[in-house]
Amino acid sequence: MTNTVTEFYKALTAKVDETLKAQGDYGKIVIQIGSATCENAAGAVDVMDEFSKHIQSSGREDIVIHRTGCTGRCSKEPIVGVHVPGKMPVKYERVNRDVVHKIFTSHIQKGLPLAEQILDGSIDPDQQLEFLFCEGRRCGVDAPVSYREIFERKLKEAGVGEDKVRITAASCFGACQGQCGSRAHVLVRPLRTLYSVSSEADVDLLVQKQVLKHEEVPSLKVTDKPIYQEFFDLYGDVSFFNRQSRVAMRNSGILDPESLDEYVKFGGFKALATSLGKNDPEWVINEVLKAKLRGRGGGGFLTGKKWQMASQQPEKTRYLICNGDEGDPGAFMDRGMLESDPYSIVEGMMIGAYAIQACKGFYYIRAEYPLAIKRIQNAIEKCRAAGILGDNVMGSGWSFDLEIRLGAGAFVCGEETALIRSIEGERGQPKVRPPYPVVRGLWGKPTAINNVETFANIPAIINYGGDWFASIGTEASGGTKVFALAGKVKHTGLVEVPLGTPLKKVVFDIGGGVQDDLPLKAIQTGGPAGGFIPAKWADMEVDFDPLAKAGSIMGSGGMIVLSDEDCMVDISKFYLSFTQEESCGKCTPCREGTTRMLEILEKITSGKGELSDLDRLERLARLCQQTSLCGLGRAAPNPILSSLKHFREEYIEHIVEKRCKAKKCVALIHYEINAEACIGCTVCARNCPVECISGSRKEPHVINQERCIKCGQCFEVCRFDAVERV
Repeated sequence: MTNTVTEFYKALTAKVDETLKAQGDYGKIVIQIGSATCENAAGAVDVMDEFSKHIQSSGREDIVIHRTGCTGRCSKEPIVGVHVPGKMPVKYERVNRDVVHKIFTSHIQKGLPLAEQILDGSIDPDQQLEFLFCEGRRCGVDAPVSYREIFERKLKEAGVGEDKVRITAASCFGACQGQCGSRAHVLVRPLRTLYSVSSEADVDLLVQKQVLKHEEVPSLKVTDKPIYQEFFDLYGDVSFFNRQSRVAMRNSGILDPESLDEYVKFGGFKALATSLGKNDPEWVINEVLKAKLRGRGGGGFLTGKKWQMASQQPEKTRYLICNGDEGDPGAFMDRGMLESDPYSIVEGMMIGAYAIQACKGFYYIRAEYPLAIKRIQNAIEKCRAAGILGDNVMGSGWSFDLEIRLGAGAFVCGEETALIRSIEGERGQPKVRPPYPVVRGLWGKPTAINNVETFANIPAIINYGGDWFASIGTEASGGTKVFALAGKVKHTGLVEVPLGTPLKKVVFDIGGGVQDDLPLKAIQTGGPAGGFIPAKWADMEVDFDPLAKAGSIMGSGGMIVLSDEDCMVDISKFYLSFTQEESCGKCTPCREGTTRMLEILEKITSGKGELSDLDRLERLARLCQQTSLCGLGRAAPNPILSSLKHFREEYIEHIVEKRCKAKKCVALIHYEINAEACIGCTVCARNCPVECISGSRKEPHVINQERCIKCGQCFEVCRFDAVERV
């Protein structure tokens, strides 16, 4: 079977090469435009149309438009990349129709990059070499000195200025095999050269030859290229990407998500061919076990262990399910990967299915993700047509097919037993476990369920080895984790970092810090079922166990940044109202417990709370946590318990002082007009919806507190800051 699969893969790649060569895009200027939901919402479709018009009117045949998935840079979209042969790619942010004209006339026609629009204000990459020093947890850990500091000193001694060499800190390159010890890795761009240095003499050699003489140093080169090298080559010009380590999202924002040829050209389905060629499902499971890949859906159960259990069941009819039912407020990791790299998820599922010898697989995707559904369906159809999916996969003799099932938006269907019931056509409600789905799942057969991100990691694990993947993360958890970074942070978007990365690095180094440079108050992880990590614990490592000990969870990857302007009581109420509404109602602790807790929170935020309510609230939360049927009910109290633990004084302030310091609880604030600042312009009175503001023109006005509905309209429209919110 090995020879058959190998020949199939060789024929597939050869056919792809012929197809891409026939397209004649080699050596042309490539304009890269994102085409995911978020990019389209930001205006990417208009940008693509405008570039098409400019190309057509110019009559040039050496320019092509290349569609990609989402880069994950939400606050800067639409993002456009310009790739001129022989030069480093340049990324532009917030591109609109006017900016398209400037990019086309200046950069594409004259060769002059539009400096003021370059992503994150990066300087012209053609002017200098960039040395990216790895800051991975294993790189240079035992080095007696900082190789970066030595490099900076050597450059200064040699008289090399910042206009010639740029030094940047970067995340793990994935080049470590085990512990690097005293060695450190340095990536040089735009040369695509990776070096490993272990002494001051190595650094000196790097300066003398690479910097001063523009000669490579063969003795220091890393010949085994890591997975990230191409990614850093495309995106390493901004700190947002430099400090990420992309494995699950390795193709997002780079490849056309609808092109099977392009995916194969970049090594797609090589991992599947390797797995089938081994003719040993147990080998696949062992690699995943060595990788220490824990389920990225939130549970954190070892993926290899789950597959091993499913493969050992006496029942031979087995199923595999990809859980794409992403319902956390503010989370969009699964959507981003499904839209931007669908073939990778297909390949990961097929490898998993082969490992447990499943006969069929199902995608369970929210119906609210139409573009993700479209692209997964396109990937399935093209893989079937190419002989990669269906009967006799790649000539191996093993058959497997995929099917999409749509979820109706029930948050509880993210729980695996409820998801199974939904696929079976029943109401999405959890079942008592055991038996677990790997023993008795879909239609009573052994079923393995993993989420989108878990499957996205599988091809990389097979291609680069389980030991390589495990070397990136922590001792207990291998690899990286994708987070949807949102809230009061300067740079929102999808962020992928090695497990073990401190929370503050994600927020400040990648996210750019808190909006308006306000103090960090807390970081909320895990979505509505997660907890609050106070600012004083921002050094905490991102990993399953540390977050659980702190009263939060990893979850599927939501990460919300909170500032001093946020009220912890109000946010706890928001998350609890979500889980209360999404409760399936099957078990009493969750159905009644979340309702009663929400009533107490509403009482506190309305100014009617009593100190005894805090004891009742905490007791109910503990009861719900310990006795609920499924993970939704058990985790629903996490926001309350963590906020009571770390921000109890805010609850007391709401109850005793009837005051919300953050001014988010409407019932606890009121508006007053400062008589000294009011000039009597009457703007506030004319905009008041209930006409509770009185006063003559050019005379100070007064708000009738009994009639005021606290809408804040007067506060918003006053141009003289005379209306005060207290």
